[in-house]
Amino acid sequence: MILNTTYSNKKHDELINDLLGKPFSLWQSIMMKGIGSKRMIIEEVSPNLAQYINKVSDVNYANLELRPVGLLVRINKGLKNYTWVIPYYKLGIHKSNGSSIHAEGKFINFRPNTTFRENKAFFDKLLNEKVKYEAQYHTLPSFQ
Repeated sequence: MILNTTYSNKKHDELINDLLGKPFSLWQSIMMKGIGSKRMIIEEVSPNLAQYINKVSDVNYANLELRPVGLLVRINKGLKNYTWVIPYYKLGIHKSNGSSIHAEGKFINFRPNTTFRENKAFFDKLLNEKVKYEAQYHTLPSFQ
């Protein structure tokens, strides 16, 4: 689900909190050593996300924010901001040339530059949170 979050909207905040849980507290974010990524350059998006990206040759940026049950991808398009809400059970992360985030038939591929490399610790944290979530709700089948 993608929401226009340029302006504050209580309904959008409630919807995000219902889907992904309330934001981590200040103490939790300090203990986790941050819950947000640095700004990354978007290299490519799926056709159904193209409307949220600048059509001219401007550089497109996005940053990520962890939530207890999912991830927020914040996309900047000129003066507008869009938020892609992704629960962990729909999230897929692929490491190829750069890294890409997949969910709901959409994807964003990030350029592998210095800011992307600085976010390696954030992606490790993201994978750990996703594994914790999946371990909590999913069990592996036992083969006998």
